[in-house]
Amino acid sequence: MSEETKYVYFFGGGEADGRTGLKNLLGGKGANLAEMTNLGINVPPGFTITTEVCTLYYENDENYPEGLDEEMEENLDRLQELMGKDFGDTEDPLLVSVRSGARESMPGMMDTVLNLGLNDQTVKGLAKQTGNERFAYDSYRRFVQMYGNVVLGVDGSDFEEIIEAKKEEYNAEVDTDLGVDALRELVKEFKAHIKEETGVDFPEDPKEQLWKAITAVFGSWNNERAINYRNINDIPHHWGTAVNVQTMVY
Repeated sequence: MSEETKYVYFFGGGEADGRTGLKNLLGGKGANLAEMTNLGINVPPGFTITTEVCTLYYENDENYPEGLDEEMEENLDRLQELMGKDFGDTEDPLLVSVRSGARESMPGMMDTVLNLGLNDQTVKGLAKQTGNERFAYDSYRRFVQMYGNVVLGVDGSDFEEIIEAKKEEYNAEVDTDLGVDALRELVKEFKAHIKEETGVDFPEDPKEQLWKAITAVFGSWNNERAINYRNINDIPHHWGTAVNVQTMVY
């Protein structure tokens, strides 16, 4: 497959499909991750979806180009094999972060989502692998909160109000005083609030979580703040942003 038609670039295991010279295609973060990997720096592996996909997405009425699904599956399989973990596995789940990455750093782009891949079943696997149930449910709580705000558009202050009420209920002074039971309850309450605000259930399927996060990154390219910044700084609107999907490491 030529670079003109390649939409996903892998990095990990000491080698990367990309390099610094592909900054226009991979964005600043993606190109640097590729270069560091090629230099032998121990970078958590992952893959970059190119800026070209963002451009084609908007040119095609917000539809993805043909062949992207297959490339995503291939690179996800490659990542699972390299890490020895499966996305959505209930015993030892692969978790990822999702970040935007344009050619130039811009305000208005989507915030990073961490711990994507957690759900009511995979959180048990994270608890088992880390030997720390509280860490697992705190990670899950943070993921649902972050995803609800950044990807699904729920006001972040709503989640903070729910946390404050939970701290009062448990006589906790700070978030870290909340135990596993309280964190489990927060996850349920966050999800119920998301359903109430958006009319849709929080996605339990990790691949659905991933695709919605990717779409949210591309959506942030054309939000009002980003458009205004590009207009002020003479940055072309057709450049698009890349998306970096990278393994979470604890």
